[in-house]
Amino acid sequence: MSPTAAQADTGRLRAFIQSEAAKAGFDVARVTHPAATPHAPERLSQFIEQGRHGSMHWLAETAQRRAQPARLWPDARSIIMLGMNYGPSHDPLSVLSRRSAGAISVYAQNRDYHDVMKGRLKLVASKLAARTGAGVKVFVDTAPVMEKPLAEAAGLGWQGKHTNLVSRDLGSWLFLGSIFTTAELPSDEPEQDHCGSCRACLDVCPTDAFPAPYQLDARRCISYLTIENKGPIPREFREAIGNRIYGCDDCLAVCPWNKFARAASETKLAAREDRRAPALAALLELNDAAFREMFSGSPVKRIGRDRFLRNVLIAAGNSGDAGLADRCGQLINDPSTLVRGAAIWACGRLLAPEDFEQRHAGRVIDPEDEREWEWARGMQASRRTERLDA
Repeated sequence: MSPTAAQADTGRLRAFIQSEAAKAGFDVARVTHPAATPHAPERLSQFIEQGRHGSMHWLAETAQRRAQPARLWPDARSIIMLGMNYGPSHDPLSVLSRRSAGAISVYAQNRDYHDVMKGRLKLVASKLAARTGAGVKVFVDTAPVMEKPLAEAAGLGWQGKHTNLVSRDLGSWLFLGSIFTTAELPSDEPEQDHCGSCRACLDVCPTDAFPAPYQLDARRCISYLTIENKGPIPREFREAIGNRIYGCDDCLAVCPWNKFARAASETKLAAREDRRAPALAALLELNDAAFREMFSGSPVKRIGRDRFLRNVLIAAGNSGDAGLADRCGQLINDPSTLVRGAAIWACGRLLAPEDFEQRHAGRVIDPEDEREWEWARGMQASRRTERLDA
């Protein structure tokens, strides 16, 4: 085959991939290769050595395969990176002022994107395999793949100062998936960094989770604290969490490049009305069965009722809504240590000292709770002092 004919054939194949990706609901599809992220191993190693991955031990356990795609599948010659827009049709930060409602991250306000995207990726991959005879494997955040550096290398966008991908066409709201293939495809040009001097995403973070531009300490990130963290929310972050009960969108939402964003066209990714600002009072009533039913098919379901109630109780404690105090008080006797600890903290914030002590007297005795009781007592004493000084 002549060079001209080969180029024409490659061009037709690229057009075919773009067309099938669009039919499957993807907003962008571009190509890179397994060796396109040479700095990833060092950056991941530094992140782990500094302990910034927190309790996400799988990052350390899979570091070599994660940072070097060729180790994940040595036969792969090309990587097709695909993006699906999940932009909100509303201001995702407006709920933060509604203190008696919970803020759920935009990505979790409808169906689990893993479920939505994986079938679509398989559809595109199977058509590529049928046309070329090449081997294919699909990944969507379910294997040790560093999607964001690969997406940058493929030209979908760039990793901004908040470490998330930013697209000139779609802003911050882009789910990523990949198709590894043995087919030899020409790579697209990587995207350049367009953050400039802007630091809006760094300055807005409530918990100062960015030690420096382009660096994240997950241990301070509200998304990590409310989702990946399996223990109590560290006390130093509880007030800053506000009413965020699953994830945080602050650094994404303030990015100026969102002026080009648009609302998700995929209905399964568009926000459900009951997930935009659910009432904390209703969420505090959830038992395990009700939690599972309410969040069936949602990413929220994977953290379980106890972790979710932990988050809701922190939000209740920050709400200043005395009407939530009674239910928080009832949860002091919950079977879950995680829920009880958060309930004690919330009551310390919402109840008058005499009512708080009555709750203490009627509690289920558990030594594990005593540190929370003592902390809440100290918190109440500090608040009384502040009121007197004022």
